[in-house]
Amino acid sequence: MSTKIGFNFDDKSTEKREVIIPEVITDDMIIRKSLVEIKFPDVYKPYTYYNDSFALKIGDRVFVDGKLEGVMGVVVNITYNFKIKLSDYKRVIGKSDTNVQGEFHFAGSHFVTFDSNALTYEKTLTWFKAPEEDEEYESGTDGSSFSLETLDGLEFDEYDLENGKEIYMENGVEYLELNGTKGRAIVVTSKPYIVEFTYKNGEISELYCECYHVTPCKHCFATLLQLRETLKNIEKNYSAEFEKTNYFATILKGKFFTFAVGSKTTGSIKLK
Repeated sequence: MSTKIGFNFDDKSTEKREVIIPEVITDDMIIRKSLVEIKFPDVYKPYTYYNDSFALKIGDRVFVDGKLEGVMGVVVNITYNFKIKLSDYKRVIGKSDTNVQGEFHFAGSHFVTFDSNALTYEKTLTWFKAPEEDEEYESGTDGSSFSLETLDGLEFDEYDLENGKEIYMENGVEYLELNGTKGRAIVVTSKPYIVEFTYKNGEISELYCECYHVTPCKHCFATLLQLRETLKNIEKNYSAEFEKTNYFATILKGKFFTFAVGSKTTGSIKLK
């Protein structure tokens, strides 16, 4: 890998030349074949897995295949001296990206950032879900929209209203991103669900959830409540920051500290 740092000019030519220097490779960037012991929630002892895809260190949060597929575990031990029969071992298939840098602001139960590179959806998704194989998706829309403030024009059944409100009150909408007019949320109930929507001029359209509910579901309703709360908080406290980027991402404080802070051994936090 290399990093572009500037340009160099020849005395006899006006042609610009990119100056390339190799990126410094540190030990924690090198992928080494290893056996790793991983501790899972509610499991008495660690299980051992084979890893040949990730540069791992103790404390990393990972996903594996096998019977615990989809359950996040924590690396508690690593060995590089081994000889195994591969058919006897399941593998590490995903690693959470906890490298977070940027400015975050308090927003009730969540933190919010207006830096589109600080906490992207793609990065944060690794905190919730194992990597999935590429799937073919199809979607459709009737072109309708409704007011986020009043929700007029959108019908929920009583079950989804009550349960969606409960999810929202219990901070089940753990991540929410609005990039221009496109929004995505990660809503955690029995497992994480992805909600997508379009927001423009106070109107919501193209509201989808990956659960199997045909009509707008409890995850959608919880997302709308969290979006409404977050936008009001931003309007009151951070309107200038939002106007500069037309972007925000908000993350539940506990989730942020667990992943972005809890696994770090160096670095700093600045509060003001």
